[in-house]
Amino acid sequence: QLQLVESGGGLVQPGGSLRLSCAASGAILDNYAVNWFRQAPGKEREGLSCISSSDGSSTYVDSVKGRFTISRDSAKNTVYLQMNSLKAEDTAVYYCQAVYLGMCRPDPHATLYWGRGTQVTVSS
Repeated sequence: QLQLVESGGGLVQPGGSLRLSCAASGAILDNYAVNWFRQAPGKEREGLSCISSSDGSSTYVDSVKGRFTISRDSAKNTVYLQMNSLKAEDTAVYYCQAVYLGMCRPDPHATLYWGRGTQVTVSS
């Protein structure tokens, strides 16, 4: 059974950077598409970025395009989200989600695996 643990969150000033990690155990994360989501207080969960299981291609929501980068480290069984030029509105709990053999497309039949999240706070 795949288990995911996020880390790397914290308090950072506007304009700063953080790198979030989504570390997997129990399965090979390369076989999963991995999505990063975030949820701010009082707001709906927002999908940010996805990296495919097949070819490593990635997608980004417009609000983070050019600032965030998703990547894999197969040796560490980990997916990262590098976040640069952080803004106050990036403050949220960040979650990773994995989909077996996922292609970064909605699949109502997919089993979704979630981590418990890591808090990111952008404030001066």
